[in-house]
Amino acid sequence: MSETPNSHSATTRAIWWVIGWAALILGGIGVLLPVLPTTPFMILAAFAFAKGSPRMRQWLLDHHMFGDPIRDWEQSGSIAPRYKAIATGLMAVTFVTSAALGLPGFVLIIQAVCMGSAALFVLSRPNS
Repeated sequence: MSETPNSHSATTRAIWWVIGWAALILGGIGVLLPVLPTTPFMILAAFAFAKGSPRMRQWLLDHHMFGDPIRDWEQSGSIAPRYKAIATGLMAVTFVTSAALGLPGFVLIIQAVCMGSAALFVLSRPNS
């Protein structure tokens, strides 16, 4: 039996709805704060809304800014070169800013490992 949003209980749909809105809000904050990634939160919101609010999922897919990256990810796990450049560029700016602010070495090492791993992941995805 295939699960559709209607086959979930009202409680399960409500939980997915809350997760979708939390991801959407975090993604919205990420639009304003370059340190917080927007697209992964929008992809999570689309996933959650698929189980909790098909109308909100469709709104995300139809959105002029978020729709294409969500569809690219869902269809092929791909990221457009433009978004790869933005993501890795912001990671580099964040690291350089941290170093310029004189953050402790252990913080810089943690940032380098985390952001370096994230950059490698982003760059390893196919181009859309």
